Amino acid sequence: MPRVLAPQATYDEELFWRGVKLGKLLIARCASCSRLQHPPSPMCPQCGSVEWEPQEASGRGTVHSWILSHHPTGPDEAPRIVALIDLEEGVRLVSNLQGLAVDDVKNDMAVEAVFADVDGVTLPQFRPPDEAAI
Repeated sequence: MPRVLAPQATYDEELFWRGVKLGKLLIARCASCSRLQHPPSPMCPQCGSVEWEPQEASGRGTVHSWILSHHPTGPDEAPRIVALIDLEEGVRLVSNLQGLAVDDVKNDMAVEAVFADVDGVTLPQFRPPDEAAI
């Protein structure tokens, strides 16, 4: 049994998952009013446009909230920390945190995106920023 099922992207989600395969966080930006939208939707909630353009996100953000997840059918290899991430561009997404002990996770802590292969599926994950890269 794989640890993760490959996403079955809808038409609206294809932009995001195409970016993930390339190691990028692509956020849908309305072609009419420039509003960023995540999760993707068919129509801009601000102006009603159905035209979207990709905008690459920086991958930097902060932890808004988090939980420690336990798989119901068996133990995980390590605790899985699932977090709601506020990207600096102003949208939120759900992802896992890596490279942290549970006791070190704090709301509002800085994180950055990394891309991990899990059972052949590329997924965006987050970790504390690499201080050498700042």
